[in-house]
Amino acid sequence: MNSWFTVKVKYTKQLENGTFKRVSEPYLLAAMTFTDAEARIYEELGATIRGEFLVTGISRTDIHDIFSYDDADTWFKCKVSYDKIDDEADKKKTISQNFLVSATNVKDAYERIIESLSTLMIDFKITSIIASPIVEIFPYREEDVETPKKRVQPVVQYEPQAIGKIFSASGLDFDDFQEDTTDEEEDEETESEISDEFSDSDEA
Repeated sequence: MNSWFTVKVKYTKQLENGTFKRVSEPYLLAAMTFTDAEARIYEELGATIRGEFLVTGISRTDIHDIFSYDDADTWFKCKVSYDKIDDEADKKKTISQNFLVSATNVKDAYERIIESLSTLMIDFKITSIIASPIVEIFPYREEDVETPKKRVQPVVQYEPQAIGKIFSASGLDFDDFQEDTTDEEEDEETESEISDEFSDSDEA
């Protein structure tokens, strides 16, 4: 089963003014394992980065879906939550999922998430929108797996919009993602927040 991985790469980058600077940049890609993620990042960046580069970190990243628009190259991480009834416990739980959308600013990202999730058969709310430092995304490729699993349709369904592309890691089920409850696991976000600040702590 494929998952999303964030891979941090350090290399010497030529800036627009012609000078060189040692930078650390994160990339998001779909892979089956950490080893596959490392092999693929060398494959993807080997022809585009001049000189040597070093993989400094690989982490599994919880992203449900990615909405790509051709008119923007800045990524925003949007956290969406909705309530679900637990039939066994007979009580309501709050589910949170992360989405990435390319947009020009926070307002644009908000409108595009609303548009992309407009066919959800349940009420949802966007609890945060944060500009992501992700430089580029390498989505799932069918040739990476001989017989990829067919994606199971989630209980909450939506249809892709005509505008933009959707990237999904093949084989991911709706129940594979972490279910957070407001009472127990989401103590860091007690109210909706919208931020337009980049947060890349691994600058050179």
